[in-house]
Amino acid sequence: MTDEELLAALADPAEDPARMERIAAEIGAGFRLFSGRLGKAVTVFGSARPGPADPRYQAAQALGSRLAGAGFAVITGGGPGLMEAANRGALEAGGASVGLGIELPREQSLNPYLNVSMSFRYFFARKLMFIRYASAFVVLPGGFGTLDELFEALTLVQTGKIHEFPVVLIGTDHWSGLMDWIRDHLRDQGFVAANDLGLLRVTDDIDEAIELIQHCHLRQLAL
Repeated sequence: MTDEELLAALADPAEDPARMERIAAEIGAGFRLFSGRLGKAVTVFGSARPGPADPRYQAAQALGSRLAGAGFAVITGGGPGLMEAANRGALEAGGASVGLGIELPREQSLNPYLNVSMSFRYFFARKLMFIRYASAFVVLPGGFGTLDELFEALTLVQTGKIHEFPVVLIGTDHWSGLMDWIRDHLRDQGFVAANDLGLLRVTDDIDEAIELIQHCHLRQLAL
């Protein structure tokens, strides 16, 4: 895998110029594909595992539909599960449905509910596209990959690299333990500021999430 070869500590440094060219080419291809094409957009993260019979899949599909109805393109990792559900909701509502796939050792194909897609070799190039063209992140229940994307977004907001960028967690039952841990072990022990908890909104209410995203998008336009 290209990522694995790049990150190996003992990889031949003589190959670095060629690696840099491949990285630049991938980022450039993403910019050319998406620039000026999506308009306002929201990136939705979530597990690849739940199927259509799962209530969380149905909620993600409803979210995608509502985002499309509010004029937002829906960007996901392009895989199955909750990513597919959000893309499906957006596509069936007549919106832009975007999938950013990634090459993995266990091949994960793009879901069939996309009208714009690109597959990446480098995780960090893909992450750049998730943020570059989005006005907000919505984070559905998920595992390590979802948590990675959540905390990267929080770090960018906390450090002022992106502004008026809401991070919305959907599913209070799923996220309540994490929020308790952040309060008890990060805030109360001084590892994050008290107001850093305000960077996250946890809800089960899709209407609330859409209202916050629209409000913050308008504030972004005013910056």
